[in-house]
Amino acid sequence: MTSPITLQAVLFDLDGTLIDTAPDFAVVVNQLLANHGKAELPYAAIRETVSHGARALVSLAFDLQEGDDGFEALRLELLDLYGQHLSVETALFPGIHELLLWLENHNIPWGIVTNKPRLYAEPILTDLLISERCSAMVCPDDVTNTKPDPEPMLLACKQIGCDVQQTLYVGDHRRDIDAGKNARMKTIAVNYGYIDPQDPAEHWQADFYVNHADEIQPVLIRHFSANR
Repeated sequence: MTSPITLQAVLFDLDGTLIDTAPDFAVVVNQLLANHGKAELPYAAIRETVSHGARALVSLAFDLQEGDDGFEALRLELLDLYGQHLSVETALFPGIHELLLWLENHNIPWGIVTNKPRLYAEPILTDLLISERCSAMVCPDDVTNTKPDPEPMLLACKQIGCDVQQTLYVGDHRRDIDAGKNARMKTIAVNYGYIDPQDPAEHWQADFYVNHADEIQPVLIRHFSANR
């Protein structure tokens, strides 16, 4: 990028990018296993799978695939357990609090585009005291096509009133970067998130890469300018 792009808004993925939900998922996955008389899984294995959603967690825990006998019942049981354990250990990733304050102090609105259903996303944001600060939140409930389709990205920009090409998307999964690129946004891939070892972030062709949330602000300062 040879000259700064005017930055009108920053959008974030939720799990693995803005907030660390893996500790709560680890509790509920292992509770589900215990309910069925099975041994616990190591935290690292669960953490690597969180971004793939409840179906992937059930597959990991029970070596089943969607459509197998018992799969759907286990998925619903997992979601029920998760609904009772949403914000016990979940927290903003280190550096995110300071980043959001910096954006707000510079009048740059920020929002969330997530594949996490609103039923779970909204209470977490409320518990973390950031719900009212978020200028847009798009969940699967709001769109016909989820990431990596650009539809949710375009809806978030419409909610904020920003130009897609002057918006940045930050995520920890290939589908996040693909969704951003499909919407013609600039993208940041975060290596601190729930990265699948079989699909490292450097393969996603993001515009920028960071290893810690506190590296995002310097990227914004170096490559973008604010105009709001």
